[in-house]
Amino acid sequence: MILIKEVVGATMRKNFLNVSTSNNKQYYLTGLSYFELNPHVQWKAECSEDFCMIIVVEGGGRMYMDESGYQLERSKCYISKPGMTVSREASKDGLVCYEITFEVIHLDHNDIQHSKTEYQTLFPYVGEVDCSPFSQCLKWVEALFSDNESETSLCAELFLLNQQILFQQLIYHILKQNVLDTPMKSSRQAVESTIKQLSLHYNEDWSVSKLAEHANVGRWQYSRLFKQITGQVPLQYLSSIRIDQAKHLLQVTNDRLFDIAINVGFDNEFYFNRRFKQSVGLSPGQYRRHYREEIQVFAPFLEDFLVTLGVTPILQSSYMKRGTQTYLGIDHIPSVDLSEKSPVPLPVKPDLILVDYGFSVQQDNHRFNEWAPLYQIPTQGEDWQESLRIIADLIGRGKSALITAIISDYERKAESARKKLRTIRNQTTAFIRVRDNGIFLYGGPDMGCTGPILYRDLELTPPSIVLELTRNTRHAELTDEMLAKVDADNLFVTFDNPYYDKSKLYASSAWRSIPAVSNKRVSEVDFFSWMNYGILSHNKKIDDVLRTFEQYC
Repeated sequence: MILIKEVVGATMRKNFLNVSTSNNKQYYLTGLSYFELNPHVQWKAECSEDFCMIIVVEGGGRMYMDESGYQLERSKCYISKPGMTVSREASKDGLVCYEITFEVIHLDHNDIQHSKTEYQTLFPYVGEVDCSPFSQCLKWVEALFSDNESETSLCAELFLLNQQILFQQLIYHILKQNVLDTPMKSSRQAVESTIKQLSLHYNEDWSVSKLAEHANVGRWQYSRLFKQITGQVPLQYLSSIRIDQAKHLLQVTNDRLFDIAINVGFDNEFYFNRRFKQSVGLSPGQYRRHYREEIQVFAPFLEDFLVTLGVTPILQSSYMKRGTQTYLGIDHIPSVDLSEKSPVPLPVKPDLILVDYGFSVQQDNHRFNEWAPLYQIPTQGEDWQESLRIIADLIGRGKSALITAIISDYERKAESARKKLRTIRNQTTAFIRVRDNGIFLYGGPDMGCTGPILYRDLELTPPSIVLELTRNTRHAELTDEMLAKVDADNLFVTFDNPYYDKSKLYASSAWRSIPAVSNKRVSEVDFFSWMNYGILSHNKKIDDVLRTFEQYC
């Protein structure tokens, strides 16, 4: 038998971290022991003055607490209370276990400490207790028994304090699995519980297997349920939490990147930098500078979002035939013509270039790489709220704090407009875009830059042909035959080319057969404000709709 025992001094207790329950109980580590018993060896009975936690790591055997007997097994945990006589005997495989002694102190409402003998039943469970997942339990136990000795009294004190902190984590784990245990949860509830744990303990060493073990769910089923709940696989979700925490630390501290990386759970600074750049689009250093300093941004066709956030872009985009987005009121800003596919020389050098998915489809992002870091927003245009959040976060300077008010203002405006438009909801409304090479009908309430505003936010009614032709797509090109079937009572139309010859279209029988045309309920609207996903453009659409129907009424 080998016995290693180290007792934590009572004089240090005032420095120790403690955890209190609703009954104001406090738990203090008092001693650590490690036992190895050879096969069939008996260990004499002892009567402990403290609570004792025994964790079996190898072998097995029998243990008696007073008159109660327990089968000792690997990965099991047992607790005895003060005054109990405890004996144990190893099986044919021997017995290896850790022993941790602790006190439970009770403070009444006057913070008066009562003796431990008076409250010997304070710990709610005696005998075998649930310590699953055992891997997590063993991690804290082994850390407690580490032999990191210190040479100075100060380091020794910190070492003992760290032991108490580890003990609090261990005791919390045991209490959570037993005292706070609820009736058997469903698999989904168990997975949801681990998701909450990730949010609280994101800096720990997690794996899918460990999470599945913690939830007591099979690994494959765990991953499937996790993705159903969060939309992400477990490690991707964990990484996003860590990145969000890192962004916060970059904003509010001057900590080294290495310290931030370790603090949020990354193994090293290089891997942290790489994952941060993949997620945010900027390196951690660039993100910190952008958050704290005035930066110059070029965001082709995303200028709406910048102006919404109170940021004046250093450049604005233009198109040879269409010009610039005049509705934004930034005509004094130099423009860059993007109608050419070849590399465009920029008149000034920005600190950051922002583009969206649609821009990347139509343009070559590499044409700007030499000028500044380029970030492509990962969201689709319809999710303008998330796009606004991402841009605010990249720009920094407290812009994220504006998001809630901006969205709330828009929602109030949309609600007010809906009430005013109730009287015409039985009428149908459509939007058509006329290009040099064709006529396009724009989609329903879920897709496109107009449908979600007209049919979802304003609750107008789309013609049947809109639902038929634009299902799962943003728009559909119309033949003359299909144009004649656009049975809209009200029609909004925009032209890509301001010099487009409209006379031929207006004279066609297909155009004249549309009810809105024959009843003179057609409104021509600004191209840029209606073909944009920004919140200012959406506000402009609402204004145009209200003004148009006021004229009709």
